[in-house]
Amino acid sequence: MTILEKLDQEIKEALKARDQSRLDAIRLIKASVKNKEIELIHPLSEAEFFAVLSTMAKQRHESIDQFKKGGRVDLAEKEEKELAVISSFLPQPLSDSELDHLIAEAISQTGAKSPKDMGLVMKALKEPTMGRVDGKILSERVRSKLATTV
Repeated sequence: MTILEKLDQEIKEALKARDQSRLDAIRLIKASVKNKEIELIHPLSEAEFFAVLSTMAKQRHESIDQFKKGGRVDLAEKEEKELAVISSFLPQPLSDSELDHLIAEAISQTGAKSPKDMGLVMKALKEPTMGRVDGKILSERVRSKLATTV
């Protein structure tokens, strides 16, 4: 089953359940996926799909923060509902121990010795962590691990 077929199936289920907020969120996901496919001129791979979802989730987190600061609880709640639906399509986030293990493995595979080798380690971690950890958190953890290995 392709990504778009899965999204179409989810839309049908949301329609049957009369769950308007879920339906709207899934339609947003489908529109983003279609736009990305048009931009890339090919169907999305699983990694590209997760990248789109990660971007959407990050945007929702930022919107929620801004709406709460602005006192717009109603809009923040709407964004939280969308975020919940988007997160349901993302793979389970990595635990701290799993992330530490992947970082240690990538450091040993690349032979990284100092923070100068951070790019190599990040490149090695890109595929196994796609959609499962925020890039900012990952880079901070890699930087601290490489700093302690010096």
